[in-house]
Amino acid sequence: MRKKLYIALALSFASTSSLFSQSPPGTEIYLVKATFSQASPQFGAPLNVTMRRGYDNQPAFLPDGSGLLYSSFRDDGQSDIYRYQIVDRATFQITKTRESEYSPTLMPGGKYVSVVRVDADSMQRLWKYPLDGRSPPSRVLEMDAIGYHAWINDHTLALFILGNPPALQIRDAQNGNAQIISSNTGRCLQKIPGREAISFVHKITAHEWLIKQFDMETWQTAPLLQTLAGSEDYAWTPVASVLMAQGTKLHQWHPSRDKDWQEIADFAEAGLSSITRLAVSPRGDWLALVAAETSVK
Repeated sequence: MRKKLYIALALSFASTSSLFSQSPPGTEIYLVKATFSQASPQFGAPLNVTMRRGYDNQPAFLPDGSGLLYSSFRDDGQSDIYRYQIVDRATFQITKTRESEYSPTLMPGGKYVSVVRVDADSMQRLWKYPLDGRSPPSRVLEMDAIGYHAWINDHTLALFILGNPPALQIRDAQNGNAQIISSNTGRCLQKIPGREAISFVHKITAHEWLIKQFDMETWQTAPLLQTLAGSEDYAWTPVASVLMAQGTKLHQWHPSRDKDWQEIADFAEAGLSSITRLAVSPRGDWLALVAAETSVK
């Protein structure tokens, strides 16, 4: 059954509770060989790993860095989860369902991937799928209206809750305890490396967006820095720096030494434009970029 897509803020910040029936805009996923250190990072040439018309987005690396998962909107009018293997450059379909799945996220332990699934009633719920495909999917939480999510530890999640305004909720998947941490939250939720803490974007006004952190040990929220104008997606690196793109350019901020964003790369000559989502492999040897769809296939 053809479903209406309910992916608030995946396409537009303006509406967080409307249904989308049209296909999302075309995007590509690029892989870039990377080296991160305390000095300036180094990058290779971007490789388009999707290379097709349509929506390919939300990359997430596997725990061993051998590949990545992503959501892909195909001709059947829905989104499924795919897996790209880096060494042999092969693509495999992970989910093939009547529902649409988005936001693939490796769960602690590395055996399951949690996804936001648009069920037949158009509600967005959190499900988990085994990577080996040997058991059926199951619900992670008995709740609706989940837009995005991130795991803080093996039983605690940060959840983007759909609404006007959207909210950031911290929830224990074992006992159900939950608390709203912030409202007017952006879509990018990231676990901070080496800490039981989460980072998120607080959209204070239409033009003032701050990356903030929430510490599970102190239960306190603190600002980190302002986002680049018009950008809300970012990623942490193994050296505890933050990456964010704006247009064709990639910027970095290191909390221990930088007061503001520092430009570190420009992918204009490689043909990339409108870079949004980013992901860094666990060892920091690969960077995934989501960019606007190219005209040549």
